[in-house]
Amino acid sequence: MTQQPVVDNSPQDPNDWDHHWDAYGEAAEGNPANVYRRQLMLRLLGRPAAGSTVLDIGSGQGEFAVHLQRTYPDVAVWGVEYSAEGVARSQAVAAKEGVAAKFRQVDLLQPVDLPDGPPPAAYAVCSEVLEHVDDPTLLIRNARALLAPGCRVVITVPGGPRSAFDHHIGHFQHFTAAKLHGVLTDAGYTVERVLRTGFPFFNLYKLAVIARGRKLIEDVERREPGSRTVPGERAMKAFFDFGFRHSMDNFPLGWQMAAVATVPPDAAS
Repeated sequence: MTQQPVVDNSPQDPNDWDHHWDAYGEAAEGNPANVYRRQLMLRLLGRPAAGSTVLDIGSGQGEFAVHLQRTYPDVAVWGVEYSAEGVARSQAVAAKEGVAAKFRQVDLLQPVDLPDGPPPAAYAVCSEVLEHVDDPTLLIRNARALLAPGCRVVITVPGGPRSAFDHHIGHFQHFTAAKLHGVLTDAGYTVERVLRTGFPFFNLYKLAVIARGRKLIEDVERREPGSRTVPGERAMKAFFDFGFRHSMDNFPLGWQMAAVATVPPDAAS
C-alpha cells in the first residue's frame, strides 16, 4: 500500500503488493479472521439504501466488495486498490460470480479526484489497510475526495502486538482505540464510536499466529499454487470458525479495532 521501505530480514519486499496477492491470495480466502471482520463490517455499516454507492477503500482482492454486491444487488459497489494484482484478482472474482462490482487501481497516498462514472459514495469501508502505511491519516484523508458529505464509513485495523507475519507483510503499526480515533479525527471525519472487538477468540487467533513465528511465513511461501490452506491451518480454521461467532463486538481487551465515522455534512472534498 506504500512505496516506503519497511525494515525486514526477509528477501521479499513486504510492500510488493503484487507479490503479496500472488503468494498469499488463496491462503487469505476463507481465513476465519477475514470472515469475522466481514460480518462485523456488515453489522456496523447497516443496510445501504437501494441505489446508493458503496466504496471499498483498499479493496485488496475484492472479497468484501464482491460479497457486499452479492448481498445487496440493488447498490453500486466499487473498490479502489493500490495493487494491480489485487485489482486483476478482484475483477476476475466479480466476473466469475456474475456481480456488478467494479474496481480501479488508485494510489491513495497521492491526491485523487473522483473518476468519471461512479458518484461520490454514501457508504464506505476500509478494512485492514491503514496499518500498511506510515501515514494512515494521509490515506484516509485523500479518500474523502471519493465520498459524499454525510458518508458513513466503517474502518477496521489490527490492535495488539505484531507477529512475524505482520512484519513480513508490511504492518507499519498496530492501533489502540485512541490512536484510531485520532487518525480519523485528524483526517476530518466525525467519529461516532470506536470498538475493541474480537475478545477472546480474535486475541487467541493472533497469539496462535505469533507462536508460529516465521514458520508460518515459510509454510505460506511453500504453499502449492491454488491451495487455500497451509500445514496445521485446517484444524485451526475449524476451531476459530466456531470461536469467532462467540467473540464480543466491544470489550476493553479486544485486539481487533473497528470504528464508525462519517464525513461531515458540510465537508468539501
